[in-house]
Amino acid sequence: MASVLLIDDDAIFLPEQVRRAFPAPRYSVSTVATGALGISQVKARAPDVVLLDLRLPDQSGLSVYEQIREFDARIPVIFITAAKTADTAIEAMRRGAFNYLHKPLELEQLRAVVGEALEVVGRMRSPVMLAEAGEDRADGQFLGGSALMLEVCKAIGRVSAQDVPVLITGESGTGKELAARAIYQHSARANRPFLALNCAAIPEALLESELFGHERGAFTGADRRRIGKFEQFTGGTILLDEIGDMPMTLQAKILRLLQEQTFQRVGGTEAVHTDVRVIAGHAPGPARARRRRQLSVRSLLQARRVHDRLASMRFVMSVPTPITDVALPRESREMGPRVMR
Repeated sequence: MASVLLIDDDAIFLPEQVRRAFPAPRYSVSTVATGALGISQVKARAPDVVLLDLRLPDQSGLSVYEQIREFDARIPVIFITAAKTADTAIEAMRRGAFNYLHKPLELEQLRAVVGEALEVVGRMRSPVMLAEAGEDRADGQFLGGSALMLEVCKAIGRVSAQDVPVLITGESGTGKELAARAIYQHSARANRPFLALNCAAIPEALLESELFGHERGAFTGADRRRIGKFEQFTGGTILLDEIGDMPMTLQAKILRLLQEQTFQRVGGTEAVHTDVRVIAGHAPGPARARRRRQLSVRSLLQARRVHDRLASMRFVMSVPTPITDVALPRESREMGPRVMR
């Protein structure tokens, strides 16, 4: 059951909206009217997501947010407010808020934003484990107990302790995101936020703004400053999956980020400082494209002089037997006894 905490002094209308959007028993919705009560509730039983009004009777929402972040920076906080000024939204996102919504709330938008936050929470909190052959594999588990798989786990352990960029290579479906989550969960940044982005799923025209943000007037439709993920998730870890599909010009900008932990927003001249660990996922393609893309991707890691032996892991299932041992019993239960080896 996912838990949502609403911190807002509206005692009737907004709580009813939130409960309608997230009904029991799938969700548990709690409401409090002051910042002090909200902080006490978070410390007593940390919710999965917090919906926080910017203006509260006893203190500002930004002050409450900083106290929540100090307690557990992994809790996604979504600001909700009637204020229409851009400055407050920008400041909230700059400090690391998950999102910012205006009242009156649109239920579909609220469901979508909270759903994204719950996915992020799941990746941060669900431990990555190794499933042995014969066990029923759950989401968030590596499969296989072979010597090769154990070496992969050892490599994850070695690189987790080093606060350096990591490149994980492997075909689709081999567990690159699981490896990234395991590295994050065993790192010194495990109590900070984690975000996974699929670079191939974001249009090239939007990817730079998504990562680095943009200034007002940077391009047509940029009517206000936007805070990018590298600024929003400072202190945390970001997985850039399918980084080989990223344009070369954008990879060069990330190269500077890895070298100096600074960047410029799209259309801006100000140097923005951040502190983020980058994990890159890369699926090799056809031979010619693979040679071209791997050279550019590997240059990202060379910026911090990470040895390929630690920074690059290729996940190859050496023996298919564990897959059938685990998958077939589960599929047989779901589809009937006709599923055979």
